[in-house]
Amino acid sequence: MFFARFFVTFDKLLRLGRKNKHVCFVLRSTFRNFAADMNVTEILRENTSGGQRFSFEVLPPLKGNGTGALFNTIDKLKEYNPLFINITTHHSEYVYKELENGQFERQRIRRRPGTIAMAASIQNRYGIPVIPHIICSGITAEDIEYELIDLQFLGISNLLLLRGDKAKDDKMFTPTKGGYAHTTELIRQVKQFNEGYFLDGTPIKHPGEPFSFGVACYPEKHEEAPNIEMDLQYLKEKQDLGAQYAVTQLFYDNRKYYEFVEKARAMGITIPIIPGLKPFAKLSQLTVVPKTFHCDIPEDLAQEVVKCKTDEDARQLGVEWGLQQCRDLASHGVNSIHFYTVSAVESVKEIVSKL
Repeated sequence: MFFARFFVTFDKLLRLGRKNKHVCFVLRSTFRNFAADMNVTEILRENTSGGQRFSFEVLPPLKGNGTGALFNTIDKLKEYNPLFINITTHHSEYVYKELENGQFERQRIRRRPGTIAMAASIQNRYGIPVIPHIICSGITAEDIEYELIDLQFLGISNLLLLRGDKAKDDKMFTPTKGGYAHTTELIRQVKQFNEGYFLDGTPIKHPGEPFSFGVACYPEKHEEAPNIEMDLQYLKEKQDLGAQYAVTQLFYDNRKYYEFVEKARAMGITIPIIPGLKPFAKLSQLTVVPKTFHCDIPEDLAQEVVKCKTDEDARQLGVEWGLQQCRDLASHGVNSIHFYTVSAVESVKEIVSKL
């Protein structure tokens, strides 16, 4: 009850603070340590009386690039008081580099390192709760253990556990030797760590704050699942293993989300299911999005996209469609929305500013 009253009061003060930079700075400084120490389920539970709120996902910078672009994204969205920020993880992948003799050599590179460092930097810089992604792809169980140790040292206790995508050239997901093929295996490792034991069964002398974690889910089913029912069975298993919430893959048809949640509840899945949205942003996405994210573009949206002459026309259409999605979700009692910001930062800002 205290947290609920606190969030409502803070939201009202923040709206006043947006008109006064000094007041806004003081409010955020006061809220910083309080918010960063909360887990996601606490944040979601207390976000019941303050209207619709949002969270968003960012990517760590490309190798060799600075943090300026990432911080610029956060600077644009922080004034709308995000619930938390997700930071994706991208492990190594194979590329072919041409040698001086004209032959090609297969090399493994990591294009976007720094997830844990960026998570710590964002939390310390902005005081916003962060959720780094921990994935199975391209990493061993031993290295995951080192990631967990680093995160605990840094005071980061919220995670999103994922299998990760298959390599670009692979027809199916291939686990790294000494790694995992499924998210459920990763969950079991985190649970064992939370219980005070390393991978080899050695007790942790000084166990720290246990991790809270969520998982991904797919309103239009995962591309590798044979049907939505089996996909939901996997989600139920993850919940039973300890997942405390789920974030959906992006979708453009709210009916798919409502039907998914209804089926999930019927199967005994009770954890919060946070809708994930990505504003439509350019003409090419009409064919790229369904192929990349395995989700349908509703006929009404597709027909309007075809009428667009420029990418800016498509972006404006995406803002209006996203705004309608958010308002419809609110009318169905959904007050927490997660945005995917890649190539859509300005659109996300425009939508959130109008909620």
